[in-house]
Amino acid sequence: MAGANIRKQLRSQRRSLSAEQQFLLSEKITSILTTQPFFLRAKRVGIYLSNDGEIDPSAIVDICRKSKKQCFLPVIHPLKINRLHFAHFKQNTQLACNRFGILEPSIKSSRLAMPWSLDLLLMPLVGFDRQGNRLGMGAGFYDRTLAFKACGQYPAPRLVGLAHSFQEIKGISPEPWDILVDHIITEKEMITPTS
Repeated sequence: MAGANIRKQLRSQRRSLSAEQQFLLSEKITSILTTQPFFLRAKRVGIYLSNDGEIDPSAIVDICRKSKKQCFLPVIHPLKINRLHFAHFKQNTQLACNRFGILEPSIKSSRLAMPWSLDLLLMPLVGFDRQGNRLGMGAGFYDRTLAFKACGQYPAPRLVGLAHSFQEIKGISPEPWDILVDHIITEKEMITPTS
């Protein structure tokens, strides 16, 4: 099955979950993530606002704030093609819809952080395999933004994909520019790929 068809099928499947199912699955993922030593140590956490049936990280944001961790949301870069900046996300941060209808902070009124300055980056997945390959929405925003990881120039941030267990695919054929995740967390387990 071609990548576009897999994406369409998995996105449809996750959108078909009820609000209650989404809440329960997100809670299980939150409880797995927030007990991990790398989460407990992290001070600067890149996160996202759920859209299109993605795992909802709202409870993770609450835990971060209570633990005095700083949260940062992805913001589409206005000049660089398909790149992201990360804006400091506080309780009073004003949000507006970007061109995809996803809420994000205003790039003009936000304190921005470079991706390598984050300790941890939580990413929504459309699909994944156990080797750390991921399917995103297909535009390559995270791959372009995190290309520095391929050179080994900066070890941070630790990349963690959040997904429903049914989003697992037997094997994804990676492209040369694809950036692997360090862990995938589903409602059932944390998967740490071994190289």
